[in-house]
Amino acid sequence: MKEFITVCPRNCYSTCTFRVFTEGGRVKRILPYEGNLATPEGPCIKGLSYLEREYSPDRLIYPLRRQADGSFARIGTDEALSIIAERLTAARKRRGPHSVLFYKGSGYSGLSNDIAGSFWRLFGGATTTYGNLCWPAGLEAVRLTLGEVKHNLPWDLANASMIILWGKNSAETNVQEMIHIEKARQNGARVVVIDPRRTLTADKADLLIRPRPGTDAALALAIARVIIDRGMADTEFISRHVKGFDKFASSLEMTPDRAQEITGIPADEIIRLAVMTAGAERLTVVAGYGLQRYTNGGQTIRSILSIPVITGMIGKPGCGFNFASLQSYIFDDVKEPLSYYPDPDADKPFRRAISMATFGQDFFALKEPAIEVAWIERGNPVIQLPGSGEVRKALDSVPFKVVVEQFMTDTATMADIILPAKGIFEQADVVGSYWNPYTQYKPRVVDPPGEVLPESEIYWRLAQIMGLDGSAAGIPAPGDYDAWLTERISHTPGFVREELMQKPVIPEQNEHPAYGNMKFETPSGRIELSSDRAVKLWGVSPLPTYEPLKDFGEEHLPLRLMTPNIASRIHSQFGNLAVIRSVVEEPAWEISVGDARRRGLTSGDGVRIFNSRGEVTGKVKVTARVRSGSLVFPNGIWLGEGGGVNRLIAPSETDMGHGAAFHNTRVDIEKLAP
Repeated sequence: MKEFITVCPRNCYSTCTFRVFTEGGRVKRILPYEGNLATPEGPCIKGLSYLEREYSPDRLIYPLRRQADGSFARIGTDEALSIIAERLTAARKRRGPHSVLFYKGSGYSGLSNDIAGSFWRLFGGATTTYGNLCWPAGLEAVRLTLGEVKHNLPWDLANASMIILWGKNSAETNVQEMIHIEKARQNGARVVVIDPRRTLTADKADLLIRPRPGTDAALALAIARVIIDRGMADTEFISRHVKGFDKFASSLEMTPDRAQEITGIPADEIIRLAVMTAGAERLTVVAGYGLQRYTNGGQTIRSILSIPVITGMIGKPGCGFNFASLQSYIFDDVKEPLSYYPDPDADKPFRRAISMATFGQDFFALKEPAIEVAWIERGNPVIQLPGSGEVRKALDSVPFKVVVEQFMTDTATMADIILPAKGIFEQADVVGSYWNPYTQYKPRVVDPPGEVLPESEIYWRLAQIMGLDGSAAGIPAPGDYDAWLTERISHTPGFVREELMQKPVIPEQNEHPAYGNMKFETPSGRIELSSDRAVKLWGVSPLPTYEPLKDFGEEHLPLRLMTPNIASRIHSQFGNLAVIRSVVEEPAWEISVGDARRRGLTSGDGVRIFNSRGEVTGKVKVTARVRSGSLVFPNGIWLGEGGGVNRLIAPSETDMGHGAAFHNTRVDIEKLAP
């Protein structure tokens, strides 16, 4: 057998390194790689399922064309690309390049994705999207406060004496983090989980605090007030490194009693938590992404971040605020969230852009030219975008659609031509992580099956057919791809290229502990609790505040909908695989015992979930893990599995960063007649 060290390129915290063994040109085994200190125990069940994902009989390995009756028939690659080239050329000639929509999701990471942008620039431009479904409100909140988005090394958690997992369910969505949390506990650390749900992570905590969804900022600001009022803030740290503390302190009207009314957490419990937090010798706050997917998401993260700031827990081992760390993205010209700022003068005439969070309504508000061709890759917008009913209508209205995909997703079923997408073992690439510090090389391990082409080759062939000079535009010919990748990484310092090709590397630029030099890339050069840019860029208060959620006319509905990630999926990926289905229950709508009793519901009942936007049906699960007033259904469930929950979600952006406010949604539930 041949052995390779590779990395998972999915949109996941862990970005696990693992060993792959091949024999006879096929992948045979996947085992851990202990050399990555962040992920030494190897990949999760999703990573192990790559064996099935690579060789699944359901995998698309030939181009498909929609027939008149709606079915799909196999066609040759040359024919498929010729049809696509003809439609692209005709659309551009008739109505200009902005009549083509280029939609890219985040389902596959790597530098090879740059080539898509090179092609569309060569084409003359396109209509694209801006914003992000995942994390931008939190990214922007951290950037406004600390100047850069980074945190300590993952294994530094073992040095903490107190860890607050605020809205993060590491045991399912970042399983490798639990290794380091457990080491901290063995060293005597106290672990607190703040989450409306009793998650698998909460089962391993010393204390669980369950606020009402979307009220986390009120809880955080009440904690900050107690710390300040009791003289427990680190005044020396604040005087040296913090801008706006006095304004922040005087603005804190959020008493524990008021926070109790908002959050449902007893005031005395808030006080105890504040005293415990301020008394911690080494505090690390780990914030999840779900709690910033509200209309108040950015201000919520700013409010939570104020706690380690006023206690002086920044820039030290075992301390900090862990939301994301972009230090491994050393090859990016512009790191997120800077790329989220829409500049009306930028990229002209290259792109016209619409928000991912409000895709459907923005699509129908487009002025001339109308969209004639849609190209979709690395994403499943029909399931994942808010207001998915409008998204489906928008794509239905496009005369010709191309989807690059590995499986027949709900979005792929709408295509006119489906091009099979590469698997992770079939092309070399370089991948960063937004949690662990490693930059990693992903080698080509096996040849693609059938007529699968790497996307880079798809774009190169299209350019050839259309008479465009792809090589001059940075689109490598198939035989030149490895040279292109080498060139792409050759002008960035901080690592030895030959070492990167052999194992994960931590770039020399990585700062640990994060902010240890006490230099902050903010306008003042200090930590900014008061941010003028927050006002200028986003129209929010310069100070962290609690803002009640917008309910979009659904205030009368009793339940707040949450759609968290779960262990068996990365959004809408992996759930179709047999190995996953063999160990995961059928998706169900989780409701609290009290809310279920009032509606006469028992586990297994058929239910209808509804609001003014529509309805979804499914099975209910009654559980004490869900807080009263909440309804929980997993993110990413396909329509054929009883999904489609996003049709209930009003398209709306977060308060900053152009994120999607998924969790503002209010609904009700009722039992279906037998």
